[in-house]
This record gives sequence, structure tokens and C-alpha cells, in this order.
Amino acid sequence: MPKQHLSDTRKISFPLTTMAPSTTATTTTTTVLLLFLTFSLLQTTTTAELDTTSDCTGRWIHIRKLPTRFNLDLLTNCSSFFPLYPDFCPDLANHGLGPKTHNHSHSWYRTDPHLLELFFHRRLLEYPCLSPHPHQSDAVFLPYYSSLDSLRFLYGPDYNSSHLHGLDLFSFLQSNDPDIWGRNNGHDHFLIMARTAWDFSQPLPVKNDEENERLWGTSFLMLPELFNLTVLTLESRAWPWQEQAIPHPTSFHPSNLGFLDSWVSRVRKSRRSSLMFFAGGGGTSPTGNPNVRRSIREECGAVQNSSVADGRRFQKLCEIVDCSNGICEHDPIRYMKPMLQASFCLQPPGETPSRRSTFDGIIAGCIPVFFEDQSAKNQFQWHLPPVEFGEFSVTIPKEEVVFKGLKIVDVLMGIPRAEVRKMREKVMELIPRIMYRKHGSSLGLRAKKDAFDIAIEGTLQRIKGRLNDVSAAG
Repeated sequence: MPKQHLSDTRKISFPLTTMAPSTTATTTTTTVLLLFLTFSLLQTTTTAELDTTSDCTGRWIHIRKLPTRFNLDLLTNCSSFFPLYPDFCPDLANHGLGPKTHNHSHSWYRTDPHLLELFFHRRLLEYPCLSPHPHQSDAVFLPYYSSLDSLRFLYGPDYNSSHLHGLDLFSFLQSNDPDIWGRNNGHDHFLIMARTAWDFSQPLPVKNDEENERLWGTSFLMLPELFNLTVLTLESRAWPWQEQAIPHPTSFHPSNLGFLDSWVSRVRKSRRSSLMFFAGGGGTSPTGNPNVRRSIREECGAVQNSSVADGRRFQKLCEIVDCSNGICEHDPIRYMKPMLQASFCLQPPGETPSRRSTFDGIIAGCIPVFFEDQSAKNQFQWHLPPVEFGEFSVTIPKEEVVFKGLKIVDVLMGIPRAEVRKMREKVMELIPRIMYRKHGSSLGLRAKKDAFDIAIEGTLQRIKGRLNDVSAAG
């Protein structure tokens, strides 16, 4: 194995020091200018020179050219909402992957999931089947950074008009080359929303009702004008057809096949000295309603001094890393090493059912334990096939844990060792599917479909099916 690949896996032991990227206005302006120049050059190249080696039948995508107020201008406002919302200027590095965890890292970054829109746009510029012709394309991508634009409605001066979020975009689509949208009434258009769908699902106000209750979020997904869009989110609701959840980006973004293979080799060789592990907040209040996070903390507290169960010995039966108040968001150092050492990673729902930690755990080869189907099985069908869920995960109904006293340790210890080994191998098979490889990665790594590739395939299939349905109905 090449020496540089081994060095990359060693670096994930993580130094205790952290980098402090500059957040000066000069750095921010330079970053945005570089992004703008790169995007412009790449888009010119990829749309002028169409791919001649790939079979692009049914796969052509046109990137709609939008005014910069819908994307790049939003990046220049990266510190505008501080202290109400964190300054995300440092996180713009590496086209939205964030700064490296440390100077010598090849594959690990301090990635903010809310910048997936920026990174997804960057990756799409490398897509082999881009077309400059919207009317001859199978899908049209809108490079609209909706999550960033929502900040002015959530924290800025437009706070009381969040029901208008999205109308400016629709107005542009209607007025600028309206035939592009009108050809299929938007059924062939898609975009990314790097938040949960719940953040964009505030009910529209009722006319002449002065007592409209203002809930959290904007009304983007409630606008009838945009119902025909296909929307990729970090978490979808259960019913709307247009939403599809795609994996939260983790901090692992390898650039070549050697870095991926060496990491998977480390995951396979890692000694699982803990039975189960939980990284997260919540469940600490002595009062309030019973919930699964509190039950997890109580059970972990009860078994923390025990290391033996049913004859099997672990250094720890349960370990917790407290991620309250967002302290783990840009710091994989806090949780990746204990994930590598754990056999099972507990993934209880929080404010919403799904969690980024699910994908962090899979990257670490830690078998996920879910407490409701909405956490993953009903969310990420493109990337985590529901028919295979029992092969790589464990599901324990939260009601059994919270109200009937079922012990998680007992369930996990009841799984035969051979079955645990098979499940972990299946988890490792999923690593390429749920990671987002770095832009500009090697041809060898591009041969493996990652989360982006699978999301694009799923989107094209969904749009094709929707157009067929519309055609049949018409």
C-alpha cells in the first residue's frame, strides 16, 4: 500500500489541537471570488464541450443560469446574521467542504451540512452529461442556495414575510426564458435544500386572518407555484411526492481510491472495545416527558461500570459523547474515534427523526441502531435500500425502551457474533454510497458511485416517472 495512503488513515487519530481559520472580510471576499471564477470557468468548459464518451441517453442535465443573488451573492453574507446565526465564512473553504481537520489531512474536513447546496453545485459541474440546451435535456438543475437564502427570513429583516420565500425565484423563472419552465410546468426541474423539509413547511397565511400563528421556518415547500419541483433535502416529510431525503454530508471526502480503500481497511481492522455508543445531546433534563434519549442516558449510566455481558467482555458496554449546544458540528475529532471503537451506534430521533450521526457511524463501520423507521428506513431509500435494512442495522421500537423497560444492552448482546460480523461487513459496503467524494477526484474513485451519483440517478428516474404520469394523464 502506498505510504501516503497509510499516512492519511493515521491522521484520523486526530491531534487535540484545532485549526482556527481566518474569518476576516478579506478572506471571505477572496473565497467568494475564487468560487465565482472556478464556477464560471467550469461551467463554460462543461457546457461548451459535451461528453462524447459516456452514454448520456436519458441523463442530460442543464444547469439553469440564475442571477447571482440566488447563489454566489448569498455567500458574501456569510457573517451577516451573527450572533443570531453562526458565522459560516470559514466553512466556505474547499467549495463548501470546509477547512481540513488539520494541515496534513487528505480526506477529512470540518463540513457544515447546510453548505451541501454549494458543494452539490460544484460537483454537478463535473457531471459528464451536462447540456447547454435546456429544451433537449432530461432535467434542469436550479443552482439556488435555498438554505442560505432562508436565513434572511429566519433571522433577518424579512422575518415576518417568510411565506414569500421562493416567490422571487418563481418570478425569475416565469419572466426569463419562460419556455424553459413552461415546457413541462417545472416537472423537469430540481434543486437542493440543505435543511430538513420541515424548515420550509410553514403553512401559508390565511387571508384576512389576523391571528395566523407564525411557526418556525419558511413556506417554500407550501407554495403552489413550486409544487412541481423535485426537491432533495436532508430530511423529507412522509407524504409530499416532490421531496426526497439524501445523506447528510459527513466529514469524510476522499479524493482517490487509495484514500478510500485505506480508510475502509482501518475500519475493518478497528478493535470494537465498546458495545454501544451515542453521540448527541438531549435527555439530560430531570423533568419533562419520558423520551428515548433520556432512557439511553439512564441505561448507559447504569452499565458504565460493567464490562461483561453474557460472557462477552468489552472495555465499556456503553459510551456517550455529549454534543449538546452544537459543539460537535464542525469537530469530527470528538466522535469519530469512539465510533471506530464501538460495535453499535445508537441513533435516537431528536428534534426531527433523522440524524447526521447515522452517516458518521456508517463511515466508521459502526452498526446503526434505530428506534423508529422515520429515522432512516422511510427517508433514504435511494442510498439505504429498505429491503436490506435488516442486513446492516438494528431497529428497537422506542416505545419498548421508554415505556416497557426493554434494555438496549440485552437486545444487542442477544445478536450472535457471526451475525454482528456480517452486519459490519454490510455497513462497510455502504460507505461509498453514503459519502460525498471530493470534487476533482481521481478516475478510479469516480468509478464508484457515491451519494451524489446516486442522488442524481434517483432524481432523473423520478423526473422521468413524473413526466410519464403527466403525459398519461394529459
